Amino acid sequence: MEIAPGILARGPWPAGNVRSSWSEAVYEPSAEAARAADAAIAALAERGSPAHDGLGARLVSFAPEPGGLALVLQPMRWSLRLSSSDASQSLAAMCAVRSADGRWLAGRRAGWLATWPGRWALGAGGAVEPGEDPVVTLERELREEWGVAGERTTVEALVCLPQRMILLVGMAWLAPGAEPVPDDEHDAHDWWPADPAAWPAAADGAVREMGAMLAA
Repeated sequence: MEIAPGILARGPWPAGNVRSSWSEAVYEPSAEAARAADAAIAALAERGSPAHDGLGARLVSFAPEPGGLALVLQPMRWSLRLSSSDASQSLAAMCAVRSADGRWLAGRRAGWLATWPGRWALGAGGAVEPGEDPVVTLERELREEWGVAGERTTVEALVCLPQRMILLVGMAWLAPGAEPVPDDEHDAHDWWPADPAAWPAAADGAVREMGAMLAA
């Protein structure tokens, strides 16, 4: 299935209503895409960012189901996601985080990271590991990056970004009094207002668009 940029499916769905299955066949990129991935890894090494490569997940297809969503995934080379023009339907999970009173957790990504260095992002996110349930990825990234777990978590949307990276977007609501502790992937964090229209200038266009979609 060739997937075009846009909102592919819109929830919210209970986390248990999003299911995934894995194909054993590893995705074979074109020679041009493989060379671009090699160049991207080399560029990371030159600027001192983690430059190890491995396997991540690619979205093969998706299908809405009554009250949920079904995903078919396959392993693919992780570095293919670094392409600014075509990330080959690489799948990542992004978990927006909200306090009990509706504020949004935002973190500034450290400058040494491979993706989005120095930019502010919502909540937690990262690559889906081979064989991993992407819903589990949402919960794992939240725990690893912020040391917290959602009191309740929903899956909000499946989105294809302009460079054809796919995001499974979740939302975790924290219990009253829960206080996140950032890992070394963040050098600053803040709680942004419940209304995305009131977010600070640090929220760039893509982040604002995501917030507006999730708040709708």
